[in-house]
Amino acid sequence: MPIVPVVLCGGSGTRLWPLSRSHLPKQFLPLVSERTMLQETAARLRGLADAQAPIAIANDEHRFLIAEQLREISCAPQAILLEPAGRGTAPAAAAAALLLSDRTSVMLVLAADHAITDLPRFHAAIGSAVKLASQGAFVVFGITPSSPHTGYGYIKQGAPKGDAFVVDRFVEKPDLGTAQRFLAEGGYFWNSGIFVFRADRYLAELERHRPDVVKQVKRAMAAAQRDVDFVRPERAAFLAVPDDSIDRAVMERTRDAAVVPARFGWSDVGSWSALWTLGVKDELGNVSQGDVLARDSHGSYLRSEGRLIAAVGVENLVIIETSDALLVSTRERADDVKLAVEELKRSRRTEHAIHRRVYRPWGYYESIDAGERFQVKRLMVKPGARLSLQRHRRRAEHWVVVSGEAKVTRGDEELRLTANQSTYIPTGAKHRLENPGTEPLFVIEVQSGDYFGEDDIERFADDYHRT
Repeated sequence: MPIVPVVLCGGSGTRLWPLSRSHLPKQFLPLVSERTMLQETAARLRGLADAQAPIAIANDEHRFLIAEQLREISCAPQAILLEPAGRGTAPAAAAAALLLSDRTSVMLVLAADHAITDLPRFHAAIGSAVKLASQGAFVVFGITPSSPHTGYGYIKQGAPKGDAFVVDRFVEKPDLGTAQRFLAEGGYFWNSGIFVFRADRYLAELERHRPDVVKQVKRAMAAAQRDVDFVRPERAAFLAVPDDSIDRAVMERTRDAAVVPARFGWSDVGSWSALWTLGVKDELGNVSQGDVLARDSHGSYLRSEGRLIAAVGVENLVIIETSDALLVSTRERADDVKLAVEELKRSRRTEHAIHRRVYRPWGYYESIDAGERFQVKRLMVKPGARLSLQRHRRRAEHWVVVSGEAKVTRGDEELRLTANQSTYIPTGAKHRLENPGTEPLFVIEVQSGDYFGEDDIERFADDYHRT
């Protein structure tokens, strides 16, 4: 029976700040290997019997990140479904089901930001789940608890059902005392959030329990627009979809829920403490990445994205260095980093949302310096790529080529620039920067004016269909 993986790429990963931010959340970061979490998720589907190309579901803002990262590992999705805003996993799965021409296909719904080990057992568990789903069951993978964790939902097993169990009941995230009781009693699993069911059965069960969700998703998908790999549900209709999860809308209400025990390694990588648990530790229990010097330090997670971290005589700490922020926390309080993110939002700072390096479909830019009436950026334009034809009302720009070859459109002029050459773009002039070469193009951009926001961009032509 055909299996369609549906990879959910939403979420902001605030508990992994300052590395994970809303414009570049954890699913697009290399946290447990050299590949990003999304790439690891897509790669582990290879070799899965009867698996078709995946459907990825994400926020429109991240569409080029997804497309580029999947292209890098030679994964061609059958669709990238772009939500104008998140409405929970239940509508997302319904939209994916409506995309399928064969709705008897089995859907494997999984998150893009989980870490899984022992792929043979993972594939074997999927095989068991697919057999049950083909018979009409709604299957979830259950993780055997290793601690009385209060951050996960729990599943109580019922009667045996082949390689699985009937679900007796789902339990919302418990308090510590309840979680401790569950572990003492046995027969409980953590809810992994990985589901397997037939597309037609899911739509029918969702129609039974949440007809308002199905009605509105169908309306949004009926008017969806397709642009190469991107599928865009009709915006107004999708924004009117009620928010709900697969757990609440279907799994907790259906009589056909089953849980397959997960005998593979699993983590939702929900905190820096989780990454410490997953990481390779030195003889003193430290996990280090990047430029790190640790002396007489124990049980710490130390990660540098650039500058040297020197840790001397510390114990059970999390230290994360990025170009514009430094996090220091005890491992025990690592989950509370979200409190710092909330404070950044209240203070109207930008470090919770963006890094100094901001990725665009043509490459990236990095903020170097800024002050009253000026801003300096470093641009990297990929070979063959170009920025949109645009103009600014409130700033002028001066471009200096550091390396590579630049093709510049400025009004009616067309210029070719190489290293150490420059040009000036007056306020209000239509302009475009392009890399016609075979090597990356690096440019220093000096902006001058009274406003430097990204909303001061008026586009006239764009290869990436941005407005």
